[in-house]
Amino acid sequence: MHQIGGHIQGLYETHLPVCNLERSVAFYRDRLGLELARVIQERNVAFLFVGDARTGMLGLWQAGHGPLHMTLHFAFRATEEVILDSCDRLTAEGISPQGFYGEQVSEPVVIGWMPALSIYFKDPDGHSIEMLHVMDAPADPGFGVDSYSAWKRR
Repeated sequence: MHQIGGHIQGLYETHLPVCNLERSVAFYRDRLGLELARVIQERNVAFLFVGDARTGMLGLWQAGHGPLHMTLHFAFRATEEVILDSCDRLTAEGISPQGFYGEQVSEPVVIGWMPALSIYFKDPDGHSIEMLHVMDAPADPGFGVDSYSAWKRR
């Protein structure tokens, strides 16, 4: 069997069911700064570019008028600087920054086994969004998941 995994360069598209397409487009476009690529009203779908059009896209599909009982998780790649400034930026947009376990935080967390610098938050439908930067430092699986300041002190 020939595996193609070594030829895959990254994830291009992620699609989410949303309760209110207009509200979700406003969140991802106006609060997170993604570029709106296209809205197809007759299909109740919107596409937003993540980075430039060649690197990623997010699809938002209006699923109906009732509340959704399913939430999903995905992570955006970002630079270290963006993640380190993320708590202030998210808070300024009225978005609550969260840690790995959903707790409110004032700084990003580090996932030691990768290691990755991360911040989490929710979209209007409760989907879990992560902004992540894979760090150049050696992995430290014993660190677990803790604050960035704890990572620097170790």
